[in-house]
Amino acid sequence: MDQAEKLRNEVKLRRKTTRTKVLTVTSGKGGVGKSNLAVNLAVWFTKLGKKVIIFDADFGLANVEVMFGTVPKNDLSDMIYKGMDIRDIITNGPMDIGFISGGSGIIALNNLTAAQVDLVVDDLESLNDLCDILIVDTGAGISDNVLKFVLASPDVLLVTTPEPSSLTDSYSLVKAMVRNEKFDSENVQIRMIANKVQSEAEARQVFEKIYSVTNKFLDERISYAGMVCLDQSLEKAVRKQKIVSIENPTSKSAKCFYDIASYLLGEKQKDDSGLHKFFRFLTHNQ
Repeated sequence: MDQAEKLRNEVKLRRKTTRTKVLTVTSGKGGVGKSNLAVNLAVWFTKLGKKVIIFDADFGLANVEVMFGTVPKNDLSDMIYKGMDIRDIITNGPMDIGFISGGSGIIALNNLTAAQVDLVVDDLESLNDLCDILIVDTGAGISDNVLKFVLASPDVLLVTTPEPSSLTDSYSLVKAMVRNEKFDSENVQIRMIANKVQSEAEARQVFEKIYSVTNKFLDERISYAGMVCLDQSLEKAVRKQKIVSIENPTSKSAKCFYDIASYLLGEKQKDDSGLHKFFRFLTHNQ
């Protein structure tokens, strides 16, 4: 049996033994509440009985640890530059939610080579037996690193707000994905979440604006995954570096996060391979 055949058999075997769901949270611009969505979804998934790990893929500008109020002993730099196993750099946050820090203030992490990013994505495969859901929190924009993760993910959550600049940048990100030769339209779902909206009606308007242009000019149909309303409880929690779904779980915004989490758990991915989507993406696109 040659090496390629052995690899294919290993992939088939692992696909039969895991159901890890991968959700990649991304945005066209910064400041739209992407990381806040990631940590609050993690809280509700945990409350709903799932084991969750968040991978902070905003290299060198880690936000998840700040929101969790937890200082990690190790981060991504220890894996890349010191050879530590990815399992050994997982930190437990509130409610035993695991997270992998992308490192904070480490300039070198902002300039990872393509080979180093491939190594990181490849190593995520080893998390299969540690969690039910892996949330990948990317950086904002259309950098190569961001595209690497969104193109490899079977389920992309695109966070946007009603601001014109956010809408424009969201469209630019979808365009960069769809026009990329590695984009797999049959096995990737792009779901939009409207943040900082006054009402469900406004959220739907935001979605319709993005849907209409992506459908018309890119021939790509994104779907609607929910909304997060403007809420003083959320703003207070952010200022206190707290998580509103823990600090005030009955607030309007926490209810929004719960609704999104429930919806995502009830939906099937186009491709149920989970972490194996990452694995196949790398092995087929070297």
